[in-house]
Amino acid sequence: MSTSVQPCDTASSALRHDAHDPLVSARHAFFRGTHASRSAPPTSTQRASDLERLLDAEYAPRLRLGEAGAREPSTADLTLARLRRLCRLAAPLSPEALLAHDRQGPLLDSVLAEMWTDTVRSYGRPRAEAVLRRLLTRTDTDHLRTTFLLDCAESTGLRPLSADEATALPLVGSRAARHALWRYLHSLPDGPAHLPGTGQPNDPYERLLLEAPAARAEGARRPSGLVVAQTMLQGDLDAPGRGASGGMAVLLDGLGDRLARNEHIDHVVTVVTVGRAALAHDSRLVHERRPGHWIVRLPVDAQAPPSPDHWPEHRAALSWWATRLLAALPRRVDVLHVRYADDAALALAQAARRTGARLVFTATPDPHRTIAQKYAGAEPLGAERAGQLRGDLHRVFCADRLVQRADEVIGIAGPCGAGDLVRHFPLLEDRYGVTGPAAPPEGITPYVTAQDEEARRRKALEDLFAGGNRPDALSPDDRKLPLLLCVGRLHPVKQQALLVRTWLTTELWRSTTLVLVGGSPTDPSEHELRTQATIRALLDGHGAAATRLAMIPALPNAEIRRLEHALADTDTDTDTDTDTGTGVGPAAAWYVCPSVKEEFGIAILEAMEAGLPAAGPRRGGVAHYLRDGDNGILLDTSSPSALARGLHRIKNLPEARRQDMARAARDTATTRYALSDMADALAATYAATAARRAEYGA
Repeated sequence: MSTSVQPCDTASSALRHDAHDPLVSARHAFFRGTHASRSAPPTSTQRASDLERLLDAEYAPRLRLGEAGAREPSTADLTLARLRRLCRLAAPLSPEALLAHDRQGPLLDSVLAEMWTDTVRSYGRPRAEAVLRRLLTRTDTDHLRTTFLLDCAESTGLRPLSADEATALPLVGSRAARHALWRYLHSLPDGPAHLPGTGQPNDPYERLLLEAPAARAEGARRPSGLVVAQTMLQGDLDAPGRGASGGMAVLLDGLGDRLARNEHIDHVVTVVTVGRAALAHDSRLVHERRPGHWIVRLPVDAQAPPSPDHWPEHRAALSWWATRLLAALPRRVDVLHVRYADDAALALAQAARRTGARLVFTATPDPHRTIAQKYAGAEPLGAERAGQLRGDLHRVFCADRLVQRADEVIGIAGPCGAGDLVRHFPLLEDRYGVTGPAAPPEGITPYVTAQDEEARRRKALEDLFAGGNRPDALSPDDRKLPLLLCVGRLHPVKQQALLVRTWLTTELWRSTTLVLVGGSPTDPSEHELRTQATIRALLDGHGAAATRLAMIPALPNAEIRRLEHALADTDTDTDTDTDTGTGVGPAAAWYVCPSVKEEFGIAILEAMEAGLPAAGPRRGGVAHYLRDGDNGILLDTSSPSALARGLHRIKNLPEARRQDMARAARDTATTRYALSDMADALAATYAATAARRAEYGA
C-alpha cells in the first residue's frame, strides 16, 4: 500500500505551517518583517527554551530577557548573536570596535573575519592599517591575538608592519602565529627574503608554506572556454566510503570528467584538502587527474583534514592557500562552486573574491530543518548539547553569508522542490521568487561493464558468501535468505548502528542477512571506530545473528556497483553451483539507507540503477525520486520503532511486488538521472553566471 508524500507548501504559506518552528519564525521576522507569525513571549509562568533565547538574541528586534527562573545566555553567546546580526544587516563595525573584541574562540574569530572586509571598505585602508599596527606593536598582545591580526592584514592586502618589524614579533612557541607571520611575509615585496630556509622545518606542511610554490600545471593548455572549479573539502576523492568520504567523492570525480567534455568548458579544477600525513607521501599541490580535469590540493596543518566543526581554526590558512594556488593556474578560474555551509566554504568564497571568480553555492536547509526538533523543550541544555546548538547556529550563519555572497544560488531538488529553501532562506525570495532558485538535476555515472563481467560478478558473490565465521562475509547456508545491503561511510548521521540494533531487536536476523559496506580497513577515523565498537557491543550475546551480518570495509565504487548488479541480476536464482558448492546469490535483495536524512543520496540511486529496490529516509531529498510503494519505500528513520516498521514492511512485501519495484527503480535511475544531464545543466548555469556581473552579495 502506497504512503503518499505530504503536499508541499509554498514559501508564502510556510510561516503558517511552521509556527511551531522557532527558527523559521525568527528568520522570517528578521529578514521579511513578518512579525505577526512570531510566537508570543513566554508568560511569567513559562520558560523559554535555550534555543528560543538564543534566537531572540540573534534575530529579535530587541532581546527578550529576564523571564522568571530563566538563565541569561552567556556573554559569549550574546556577543556572537549581536555580531552575526550586524553582519547580516551589512552594518560594519569600525576597525577599533571590531578588533577590540576579546578572543573568545574560533566561532567569534570567524564572524569577525567575515565582517573585516566590509570594515576596511567602509572605514578606509589607512585607518584599518593604523589600528592593526597599534595592536600588533603592543607588548601585551598574545600569540592568539597576533595570529588573528596578521591574518586580517593579509586577507585585505594591508601592510601594517614592515618585514623587519614583523619578523621581530615575539612568536616563539606558537605554531599558528608562526604560520600567520609567514603568510603575511609572502604578501610583502621584500617579505620572502625574511623567511627561514626551507630545509629548517621537519614537516611537509611547513616546507610547502615556506616554498609557497607557484603551482603551475606543466603542459596545461590555455583554454578558450570557461575554467570551472568545484570543491570537495571534506574527505578523500579517491576513497569513497572511508572517513568523511561519501557519495560526493563519487559524484565530483565523474562530474569533473564530464564537465571537461562540455562545449562551454575547457578546464575543470576539483579543489580538495590534504593533511600532513598524505603530504608526506605526495607533496604535489596541482596535478592532472584526467584530460581536462585537474586537482588542486589545499594543505591543512593537521594530520588529516579535520571535521567541519574544526574548520574555523583553519579558515585563514585555507583561504590563503586557495587564493595562492588558484591564482597560479595557467588561467584564472571563472566560476567556483561550493556545496557545504561551513567555514571551509567561506574560505573558498573569500578566495573567489580575491581571484575574481564568480561564486556558485548549492544551498540546502541543513541543519535548519532539524534544529527545532533537536533542541525542543524548555529544560536547560547540558554543556555538550549547548555546544552542538552553538555549532548548528553558526552553520546557519555560514549558509546565510554564502547566499549573500554567491553570484548564483542553486538548490537540490526535494519533494517540495527548491521552493523549500525559501522557507529556511527568506532572502532567496527576493532573488528567485516564492519557488526558489533552480535545482539542476543530480545524476550518476553510467555503470561500465568489464570484459569479464560475468566472472567478476560471480566472484563478488562467492566472496560475499565465503563463510559466516568471517566478519566480512556470510555463510553459504544463508544464501536463500533475503539480503539487506547498506553502503556508506560509517558516521552517526548514516545510522548504521541503528539499523543493526533494529535488525536485532525485531529478530529480523532470523529471516534476513545484513551487509554493511564502509569504513577504512587500515586507518579508521574516530567516527568509524565508534560506530564499529557500537555494532560489536550490539552483537554481544547474539552469536547466531553475528554470522548473518557482514561488515565489509569500503570498496571502490566500481566493485560496489558490480556487487549490486550481481545481487539484482541473480536474486531469484538460488541454485547451487556444483563446481564451487556456493550459491550464486540471495533469494531477494534490498538496498536500505537508514540515514537521518540524505540531501540527494548518490548511493541509493546507484543501487536503483543496478535494479535493486531501495528503501531510503523520508527526510531530505530522496523523496524527490523515490516514490513510496512504486519504485521503493520511504523510511521513517527518526527512531528505532519507526525504522522497525519500515523494515518489517520490506520483509513482508510479496516477491512479485518487490520485483515490480526493482524494475521501476532501474527505470527511474536510468531515464531521469544521467550524469551527462547534470553536467550540461551546470555548465549552462556556469556560463550564464560568468557572463554577467554579480548583483548580490559582497
